[in-house]
Parts: sequence; C-alpha cells; structure tokens
Amino acid sequence: MLLEAKQLTSVRGDRTLFSGLDLFVNSGELWQIEGPNGAGKSSLLRILAGLLPAQHGHVYFSGELIQNHLEQYYQHLLFIGHKAAVKPELTAIENLEFYAAVQGVELHEPPYEILAKVGLVGLEDIPAQRLSAGQQRRIALARLWLSNAKLWILDEPFTALDVDGIALLHSRFAEHLLAGGAIILTSHQELITPLYSVQALQLRYQH
Repeated sequence: MLLEAKQLTSVRGDRTLFSGLDLFVNSGELWQIEGPNGAGKSSLLRILAGLLPAQHGHVYFSGELIQNHLEQYYQHLLFIGHKAAVKPELTAIENLEFYAAVQGVELHEPPYEILAKVGLVGLEDIPAQRLSAGQQRRIALARLWLSNAKLWILDEPFTALDVDGIALLHSRFAEHLLAGGAIILTSHQELITPLYSVQALQLRYQH
C-alpha cells in the first residue's frame, strides 16, 4: 500500500463536501476522482497532498502519517494543481531548469526536447507570463518527464492538450505505473486507454 486515506471529512463553509471517505492506492495503480463541480475533487487532492487539512480523518504514505513527515513525503510527491504554478518571469526552459534544481534531479535530455513533448516548440524562450494559460499548463506538465516522485497527484492534467498531447500523457502515465509509481487525478473526460487500467472514486454533490 503506497497511500491510504481513512475516514476523511472535508467541510467548506456550512456544507460538507464528503465524509467518511476511504482511499487505498497501491503501487502501479491510477485512480480517477470523479464527480460534478463542487463535489470536492480538488479539495480531496489538496488534502491527499498535505496542502489542506481535513476536518476529520488521516492520510498515510508508506504507512506513515503524512503530517508527521511532510518533508519526506514531499520528496516522493509530485503535485500539479489546477493552476500552473510556474514562475511568470522565467522562460519555459528556465522554469524547467529551476524545477530540476529545486528537486535535485538531473536533466537527462535537453529542455527543448522535453518541452517539445508537450507542444511548446518555438515558445521555449518566451517568459511564461507572455504565454496563454494553456501553454503555462504545458510547462507544468513537462515536470512529468523530470520527476522521480513515486506518487503523482494531478488536477485536470489533460486541460488544454490536443489529441497528440493527450496520447503522449497516457504513454507517460503508463511508463510511471509500470515503474511502480502511482497516480491520483481528476479529469472531466473518461480515461479509456489500453495502456493501463483505471480505478475510479466517485464523489457526489452534497446539498
């Protein structure tokens, strides 16, 4: 068991998003969190990533409570939220180099080639603040080719990708899962691919 969430409850204002939620994720598994807008999908991802406290319940990584070992947990986690979270004053290449330096990972292939994978050919040397939201999103997704993290938590990773980009992302997911990693994501589209199986957790809007 790589990640365990036990009896999670999340409350926003006077509304309970979900309660008593359990999730058990093994190495090699991809979990898709499904549900309508407002059901708490992004909140659940942020709780699992240790970025948002749950009103009740606990999250464990490799059997350890994440709140007690956040620094170690973040060494094994790649979280890409709904916002791209790129440095606006840096170019796409500089953003990749900055991320690699912070995470202590090596660039095993030129940044141009990594950015080409996510459809940013010709935009590598432009400051991120001059790119569209979708293009900034692609800079963030390029981290998937750099990260050594065991667990990926991704909020709507397919947003703004074309058909080729989506296929490439499916292929990268398959590589990560085959290597013993795990993925938890949200997506408005149904994930249908012969490359791996998908486990689903359905959230429902609570009035």
